[in-house]
Amino acid sequence: MTMPPETGTRSAPTTATDPTASASDSGMLDGVRVLDLGGIGPGPFATMMLADLGAEVIRLDPPQATGEAMNPVLDRGKKSVIADLKTSEGIALARAIAGRSDIVIEGFRPGAAERLGLGPGDLQALNPALVYGRITGYGQDGPKAQKAGHDLGYIASTGLLAQLGRADGPPQFPANLLGDFGGGGMLLVVGVLSGLTRARASGEGTVVDAAMIDGANLLYAMMHGFAAMGLWRHDARGHNLLDSGAPFYDVYPTADGRHLSVACIERPFFNEFVRALGLEDELPEPLESLDHWQPQHWPALRAIIAPAIAARSLTELETLFADRDACVEPVLTMAEAKADAHNVARGLFAPDADGVDQPAPAPRFAGAGTGRSPRRAPRIGDDTAEVIAGLDR
Repeated sequence: MTMPPETGTRSAPTTATDPTASASDSGMLDGVRVLDLGGIGPGPFATMMLADLGAEVIRLDPPQATGEAMNPVLDRGKKSVIADLKTSEGIALARAIAGRSDIVIEGFRPGAAERLGLGPGDLQALNPALVYGRITGYGQDGPKAQKAGHDLGYIASTGLLAQLGRADGPPQFPANLLGDFGGGGMLLVVGVLSGLTRARASGEGTVVDAAMIDGANLLYAMMHGFAAMGLWRHDARGHNLLDSGAPFYDVYPTADGRHLSVACIERPFFNEFVRALGLEDELPEPLESLDHWQPQHWPALRAIIAPAIAARSLTELETLFADRDACVEPVLTMAEAKADAHNVARGLFAPDADGVDQPAPAPRFAGAGTGRSPRRAPRIGDDTAEVIAGLDR
């Protein structure tokens, strides 16, 4: 295989072949090319978001995986190119694509990309305006930089995990949402798009160090602020306003074994909630004068709220609160959520061309170029010939 030069004028990116794609699906990042050097979790999530926004995302995959199915959601809208990064030919291909890209994403341990000749210095020498996004657990430096890990350990090491869960139980973790996706992939997207804005204005690229410990810690910003104001206790999991300590912000079992979420924090919503359940006469103080935010009232409030909910089925409670602004919602199963009238109206789940139910791309934009239709994921290696041919142009 003859490789094209590593730098030169970029050819216009092509749109992945997909019967669901249309001109209006081009997206806000139409014309932006992203090279994904491969990885799991937060990197693919970040490049999924960039593909949803209309970028041409080229993911490199190892030859032994050729023809295998990719993740139908995390890899939607991308192109897959076979590149063996253990060979000089594979490295040359990666460098050639990077030389014609706007953004590169890598999720290796610190130093690994440099050893391959694919570090930011190597690739920005070919393309000075390149934005190079790096996603790791512990960051590019520090005593743990080379340590292996996963989401659970990252949020444990930041102190965040110790804050999650009820007072009478162990810490509870929300799958891998906080480290991998919220604190990792989503913050990586913020970083590379910020870098792209700078590169477009100045012609100067940048390196984004997106560490999951940094991002997860950032997600806890409001609680750090509350603690500084004396409104949050870091030493008392499950005793605070938003962590199941407050009885008006919690999940309660119903008579039929289901659950109801209650989030009536503000006074008008709390009052509406109390009146709907007919609890005014059972309150520790008259409703008009009761300061429900005061922790000394929480045990008494919980003692009347829990049985009132437990005495009704979820359907009865849905009917009771249907036309009331009390910040109450049923805890739906995923199947129920897909059939919910509001979610259907919003198109919250958007099947791709193969009928795979997917979270619809977000956020949404007014007008054309919103990129709302998920484009199917390729099979590994599907786009190798097309991409290489495009580099020759």
